[in-house]
Amino acid sequence: MSPISGRHASSELTAEGIAASGLTSEKLSLPTLQSKMKCDPEGYEAELTLVYNQFKSSMDLFEQQAALNFTSLSGVSTDPTVSKDLGDRAMFLSHVTPFYPKKLVNFPKELAQLLRSSARTLPSGLRVHVTQALILLVNRKIVDIGETLALFMELQTLGDRVLRNLAFSHIIHSIRRMNQKHKNDTKNRALQNILFALLQQEDEAKAKRSLITLCELHRRRVWFDDRTANAICSACFHSSSRIMIASLSFLLDYEKIEDDSDSDMADSEDEQTANQPQVLLNKEAIYKANNKGTSSSKKKKQAKLQRAVRSMKKQQRLQSENNNTSYYSPLNHLKDAQGFAEKLFSRLQTCNERFEVKMMLMKVIARTVGLHHLILLNFYPYLQRYVQPHQRDVTNLLAAAVQACHDMVPPDAVEPLFKQVVNQFVHDRSRPEAISVGLNVIREICLRMPLLMTEDLLQDLVLYKKSNEKAVSASARSLLTLFREVCPSLLVKKDRGRPTNPKARPKAFGEVSVASSVPGIELLDQEDSDDDVEEGSVGLSDHDDQSDDDVNLGEEDANCEKDGDDASDNESGDDHEIDDECDSDEDNKSQAAEEFSEDDDAIDSASATEDDESDGEEEGIDGDIMQDNNSWASEEDDVDEKVSKGTKRKISDIDVNAASNSLRALKKLAGANMEPNSLNMEDGILSNEDFKRIKELKAKNDARTVLAQHGFKLPSSDQISTKRVDAAKLEANIRKKLSKEERLAIIRAGREDRGRYQAKTALKKKKTGGSSNQQKEHQKRMPLAAKRSKVAKSKIEKKRKQARAGKQFRGRKAWK
Repeated sequence: MSPISGRHASSELTAEGIAASGLTSEKLSLPTLQSKMKCDPEGYEAELTLVYNQFKSSMDLFEQQAALNFTSLSGVSTDPTVSKDLGDRAMFLSHVTPFYPKKLVNFPKELAQLLRSSARTLPSGLRVHVTQALILLVNRKIVDIGETLALFMELQTLGDRVLRNLAFSHIIHSIRRMNQKHKNDTKNRALQNILFALLQQEDEAKAKRSLITLCELHRRRVWFDDRTANAICSACFHSSSRIMIASLSFLLDYEKIEDDSDSDMADSEDEQTANQPQVLLNKEAIYKANNKGTSSSKKKKQAKLQRAVRSMKKQQRLQSENNNTSYYSPLNHLKDAQGFAEKLFSRLQTCNERFEVKMMLMKVIARTVGLHHLILLNFYPYLQRYVQPHQRDVTNLLAAAVQACHDMVPPDAVEPLFKQVVNQFVHDRSRPEAISVGLNVIREICLRMPLLMTEDLLQDLVLYKKSNEKAVSASARSLLTLFREVCPSLLVKKDRGRPTNPKARPKAFGEVSVASSVPGIELLDQEDSDDDVEEGSVGLSDHDDQSDDDVNLGEEDANCEKDGDDASDNESGDDHEIDDECDSDEDNKSQAAEEFSEDDDAIDSASATEDDESDGEEEGIDGDIMQDNNSWASEEDDVDEKVSKGTKRKISDIDVNAASNSLRALKKLAGANMEPNSLNMEDGILSNEDFKRIKELKAKNDARTVLAQHGFKLPSSDQISTKRVDAAKLEANIRKKLSKEERLAIIRAGREDRGRYQAKTALKKKKTGGSSNQQKEHQKRMPLAAKRSKVAKSKIEKKRKQARAGKQFRGRKAWK
């Protein structure tokens, strides 16, 4: 103890010498000295040395007390003044470290070493002060966050709530500030390695704190990469059940967490939007900004409009990010989704946890299977065990079963589960709530796998639309609406309604539609053909660039030869003359048949001149063509009575069976199928305007189909897989029975505005609103003549009453 007392004596002497030199302070007031050191660092080097030596002596004293085991539950409790002095000097030195980098070069290491060695023995207040001093050094970039991350993670496991919140918020904000401007991948990878190593440890406290840190950074989209997502998902296989439950709950509630606003970002964005002036983007504002005022005022107005446009774009971007939260789930970034699902399912089969934990495991497995279109055939028989109406949380279980179904699963694997739902939920003796839930589950499964439904089963289920229960009838009608779009042939004719595509059928198992051209290119062809039809109906049908899909009854198809072009021009003129005359339908049909035969002869002769080697074959075919054309023309007379001379007909309208006898029609069909995109592309390349036009036509077509289907639109498989199945929607339109307390609460809520019941006489006695009308009539002041007439009238009325009261019956008495 002698060196410590000698050190204190030297410090006292130095303090007295400083006070005698003119620097008056009561025991070296640290805040005053700190401000003076920041103004003049070189003039206070002696004072810095003094305070630094005092800090070292206090730190040695604490180490000796810790060695002598002067501890309690809250740390060293023998001398609270020593701990307070040490905390004050630590904060003081951390504030002045940037001004004395050479003299205090070892101070951050000593501070970190103090926390590593004796953090558990320090008092809670001193521990917080020393941690705050180290955080200050990290924020001023004197100490790197990579050197202290493991220390701050360890401080969170000490059981001190204040210290845990302080260290956790410091880690989150430091990493977020580091990646604010641009991502620093090298530093991020080093920090991630530290947290991943802690997550894989057997120590439950450290693993839990590292998992919470990773989840928070992923939720704030600071570490929004595949490594972090896979690390969070790998925590589901931790030996501790608490770590597994925490990881599962984060994966399941990620969408709900995303909806909550971030503590910092949401507040700052709200403040910015509140401070920005609201500028209306209308035609008047744009006109004023460009045409009214001086040049400087125009520039200001245009700048305002540009700021408003930028803010609107930012809001739209944020809304789109918030709406697409399910797409950014950590399950989307799994590197080995099949292995993850199989490993998690094996743990589900062997775990002895409570039913809530098993339900969480089933939900995560089903979500992974549906999201990545995995094949896990043993999962469906496992779910079949729990498909009972009396099962606890059966709607969540059924939602998981629906989520695990997709079009890549063989229907035979899901058929037992599907039949179990039908047999257990949908029958006449079942409750209406169970029937409604069963029909909704059947609809959702058939939306993903329509091949499971049979004709007899569908017709039986559709009969529930006549039920008196609203929930049951609504569920049956929703199933009916689905199969009107998916496969109307399974329904009875009266239930089909007016489907958009009567020949629609579900894809067979494994069937994939492969795009052979640009998606939506047929919309451009259809638009051009519609434009040609409109021009022909007006009378402008003599143009040369006619579409390949349109065929006129009086024209021939000879696009590659000059004689064919001349013939088509002449025949178009004949058509106009025929349209003007309009003799009779029979003459028109016979004339059209003759023209078709002439066209075939011209085509055959042209082809014969081109191909000299196949003369014999063409001569043999010519005779058959002459006979076939007459028969085909007679069939056209019977079938196409609606087609007039001036109108055009498309290739899709030609009957293939009737056209099989005509070589010309077959050639035209083959040309239309081989070159479907020859209308708008001369060089085979689409421009940006074409793609924009395709996008607009797709939007119009979708809007038209949605209006025709009364708002119902069949989603694609990708949209179904990314969308999460909500168990509450399976219980739609179901009225749950209320308990007695809930019913009484509803009754009392309706009586809040109503006062306490009282009789009318009691209310009249308690009346304080003034006198009645009768009292006001008595108190009313009247003129003298009116008073006298009123008195006279009252006297006359009294006399009449008395006269009526005095008269008695004077008739003959009955007893005489």
